[in-house]
Amino acid sequence: MTNFDEQMKKRVAEINSVIQSYLPDKVAPLRCPQRQDAPSISMRYARDGATEGFQSTLLDAVNYSMLVGGKKLRPLLMQQTFVMFGGTSNAIRPFMAAMEMIHTHSLIHDDLPALDNDEYRRGKKTTHVVYGEAMAILAGDALLNLAYETAVKAFAEAPGDPNIARALAILTRKTGGFGMLGGQSVDVEYAGKPLNDEQLAFIYALKTGALIEASMMIGAVLAGASDEEVEQIEQAARCVGMAFQIQDDILDVTGSEEELGKPVNSDEKNQKTTWVTAHGLDQAREDVEYYSKEAVRLLGGLPYENEFLDELILHLINRTM
Repeated sequence: MTNFDEQMKKRVAEINSVIQSYLPDKVAPLRCPQRQDAPSISMRYARDGATEGFQSTLLDAVNYSMLVGGKKLRPLLMQQTFVMFGGTSNAIRPFMAAMEMIHTHSLIHDDLPALDNDEYRRGKKTTHVVYGEAMAILAGDALLNLAYETAVKAFAEAPGDPNIARALAILTRKTGGFGMLGGQSVDVEYAGKPLNDEQLAFIYALKTGALIEASMMIGAVLAGASDEEVEQIEQAARCVGMAFQIQDDILDVTGSEEELGKPVNSDEKNQKTTWVTAHGLDQAREDVEYYSKEAVRLLGGLPYENEFLDELILHLINRTM
């Protein structure tokens, strides 16, 4: 195992611990006012989460979706950008968890029969296969809401820090119609239709890139980076998003289900134009390398260093899962 692999394993374990600390696991009683002679209507509900209330199936589905593995790339990029800019505040912790919740919400919905109709994700059965389509939709909705509920806990971690509001503005915009969900909508609308490079790059920049941009920008913002520095981080992160998605296209053609933990050739099944179908495998590989190195070049133009972050981005070129 290389030094990078060891560091990666250690950091992902740390991030998993942070994320789990914000997942539903506590129960609190709720008692409603009532007449003395009325039947009891006391019940249990989830304040910070539960698996014992009447909504336990929903919360089980939330936890199942969050705990089935994954690279934790987005919170990792957030953390390492934060470190690069010298950040020390605990406000980063709820944002890291919130970002993975938003990403997992998008995967739950992406796997649904109405979209990609995939049965496996990260080597496990998808949420809608285990819990049913309706509960999977609700679990995705619950995770998106839990993400914002979690992110605002940063105010308690660092009272009076104005950068938290800046970070929330980035998180909410990059998630919605001008970010990840906007890209997802175009991907769905144009499925089975030929796409030109502008349309394809638009989908990639929003559907995949927006959360990567948000992750790195939030890391920079919470560490006190200037507006100019955050803008440069956004440009670098956009290149990371492009490299990551094109590599996904490559792996959909060249990878195995055992390595990826999900079905291969799903893009062909869903009649989607990809970078590989548009440009061929060799050009796609060259473009992954170009965008990855461009991201590192942009980061190198900042007066800060994080060797692990550079190596992580370049690692995207050769990943097999």
